[in-house]
Amino acid sequence: MGSLLDLLTMPVLGPIRGVIWIAEKVNEQVERKLYDAEAVHGQLMELELRYDLGEISEEEYLKAEEALLERLKAIEKHKAKEV
Repeated sequence: MGSLLDLLTMPVLGPIRGVIWIAEKVNEQVERKLYDAEAVHGQLMELELRYDLGEISEEEYLKAEEALLERLKAIEKHKAKEV
């Protein structure tokens, strides 16, 4: 009976399930990128290089560094919740 019901509701529920599946995949990718500690470490290294080359002031460096370090803390907190 379940198969018959699935078949009958496919025209209505099929597209909805497809949209839900796509939304879940997009969410997974966004979370993966948002909580990528390696990317933040790379940004910290790039920031330090820009400061060393004189492209940014010490004030800009410190402000950006603080924001990136806060982001790393948030990533660690998020990963601790998952475990």
